[in-house]
Amino acid sequence: MMSRYKRLATTSGTQFTLLVTSILWLKTVVTCFVGFNLSMHSFFDIILTLTSSIGSLLLIMGFSFYFGKKVNKFILFGLLVIGTGILYGDLLYYRFYTDFVTIPILFQFDNVGGLSASTVELMSPWDIFMFIDLFIVGWLLFKTKSNLTVSKQRKRRYILVGSTLVVMTICLGLIKSVHLFSESYDREQMVKTLGPLNYHVYDIALGVKAPLQRVVANETDAVTSQKYLQQIDSKPTDLFGIAEGKNVVFITLESTQDFVINQKVNGEEVTPFLNDLIKDSFYFNQIYDQTAQGKTSDAEFIVDTGLYPLASGSAFVRRPENTYLSLQHILKQNNDYYAATFHGNDRTFWNRDQMYEALGYDTYFSKKDYNVTEENSINYGIKDIPFFNQSVDHLEEIPEPYYAKFLTLTNHFPFLLEEEDTLIDEANTEVGVVNRYVTTVRYLDKSIETFFEKLKEKGMYEDTVFILVGDHYGISKKYEQGLSELLEEEANIVNHMNYQQVPLIIHVPGQEGQTIETQGGQIDIRPTLLHLLGIETDDFYSFGRNLFTRDDDHPVIFRDGSFISEEYIYKDNVCYGKENGQEVDYQYCEPDSETVRQELELSDNIIFGDLLRFLVE
Repeated sequence: MMSRYKRLATTSGTQFTLLVTSILWLKTVVTCFVGFNLSMHSFFDIILTLTSSIGSLLLIMGFSFYFGKKVNKFILFGLLVIGTGILYGDLLYYRFYTDFVTIPILFQFDNVGGLSASTVELMSPWDIFMFIDLFIVGWLLFKTKSNLTVSKQRKRRYILVGSTLVVMTICLGLIKSVHLFSESYDREQMVKTLGPLNYHVYDIALGVKAPLQRVVANETDAVTSQKYLQQIDSKPTDLFGIAEGKNVVFITLESTQDFVINQKVNGEEVTPFLNDLIKDSFYFNQIYDQTAQGKTSDAEFIVDTGLYPLASGSAFVRRPENTYLSLQHILKQNNDYYAATFHGNDRTFWNRDQMYEALGYDTYFSKKDYNVTEENSINYGIKDIPFFNQSVDHLEEIPEPYYAKFLTLTNHFPFLLEEEDTLIDEANTEVGVVNRYVTTVRYLDKSIETFFEKLKEKGMYEDTVFILVGDHYGISKKYEQGLSELLEEEANIVNHMNYQQVPLIIHVPGQEGQTIETQGGQIDIRPTLLHLLGIETDDFYSFGRNLFTRDDDHPVIFRDGSFISEEYIYKDNVCYGKENGQEVDYQYCEPDSETVRQELELSDNIIFGDLLRFLVE
């Protein structure tokens, strides 16, 4: 009788652990299918998503009894709380960025909004169901009087089963994709194949590995990257040097997507000033957002360095000590340009105070240099109109020729605007974020008009070349239903990729306007500008290509490993025809996939290995 009681008590320990583990596994699976809405292209994908988390969850929850003879109720409950918290954090992050949290971005939490109105906007009443089990399990643990003991034999079996399931998960993942770990930047593939917990474990391992790459890097690695980049040919055009010696004003259009250009809402133009400006400018209407987790800082990094952003976190935070051959360095070397940057936020936001020094900026006008009040601020800081008005005074102080970069703020998620600044009625879709976006974009457009008028009044317009570019999307995939409604378009892969386009406008006073339909990305802006300034780009270690001569055969590469070529779209490990969005055999995308892997790997090697220190004198 006593022996039977002991077996029952022993069994109850593992049974209770399995029960709690099953609850966390169920939440994980539901979140993957419903919250993340992971793309399932085969029955194998479904099986992987259902099973990939089991082994790792078993091993983690087992820490509640590994170091004792019975289950520690507090540790078990704590692990459930932590697991739920991580899962919910992943969900909130995914809802806006359509991406998964990484360790570097956690250390840069404040730069992606922290806990703010943006976070509240992403929450749903249904989220309460993710936490109800915590109260039930907590109550059960409190009420359970048994010791929940676990024998050594059961511990060994438990660990063996968990470990075996983890190994099987990895093997099945490699069967699904032989490039699973070399393409770790494809986080959706990692989560779908390995499960969220295994993904986070691997992400931690990558974070530990990253600092070591600089230590082991050598000049041979640098030469390998150099040889590849020297193959990128820049062909001459009649436009070479048409803006030679001019001042350069670079304006980052916060969260601005290309669909707003020439778009009307309720019969009114969303961007009337930009619509007029493109008539007398080089307007590139097929330029894609190539940023990753660093968003605006990534956009800056791409243009300034000609490198791809990091897959995880921001290079501004992770690699400010590197040697770079930036756009600012090149302009200084060739025509002694003075480089200044203007931003109405804190100097330390995205670690700009350190990174701007590494990139060769001479002056950084930040929040402390502006009169920022409660009346002239909203959301992330000073509104764009007072920002530009005050910036003109600073701009007059710097020597010519200058490169001046301006970062706008008002058109930022969740797109808040006061009534006195509302210049157009909200849109009438079922998605509030999309409706408000129209009003903040219109305000941004007005601020650009105000800035141009100020420069003309002060005689600072004629001898300047202007570059205006959207830094990243504003309407994420979560809200694209409203965008499709606004544009009266179907929700499909072709339109989704079109929504990733950002406007690029290069205005050279006195030059005729031209719409250029060359397909490219933000990485191509630097060589295009240098071409207009009459500066050869052959030895500047950039993956970008001059948009006036860019070959459509070369794919536009995104940081998650997807790409868009002349005929195909590669997204979520599926190859589509670009014209109709129909799925086609992977063989059509395979050659470009190899190019994508090569360029992203070389770019990462340059950044993590700090390889330019061997090449730049």
